[in-house]
Amino acid sequence: MIDFEAARIDPASAFQAPEDISNSSELTREQKIELLSRWEYDARELEVATEEGMQNEAEDLLKRIHEALRSIGGKLDLEKEPPTKQGGL
Repeated sequence: MIDFEAARIDPASAFQAPEDISNSSELTREQKIELLSRWEYDARELEVATEEGMQNEAEDLLKRIHEALRSIGGKLDLEKEPPTKQGGL
């Protein structure tokens, strides 16, 4: 059983991959969108932290999060740049 409250704080601690959220039968669509949006914010934070020429795994993670959101009908506006790398959240 998924501890939704714990997952809200740190989705990566409750799920191994963004796809695990979108494929979960235990979560509502709204819960999935909330968790994936939180994970996206965390991935953007990682992206900011790794800008100094280090290996950037955040790009791949963001892509996977966006694909998971799309798969459940979550809204993405990839054409518009967010005001910050954190997506303006």
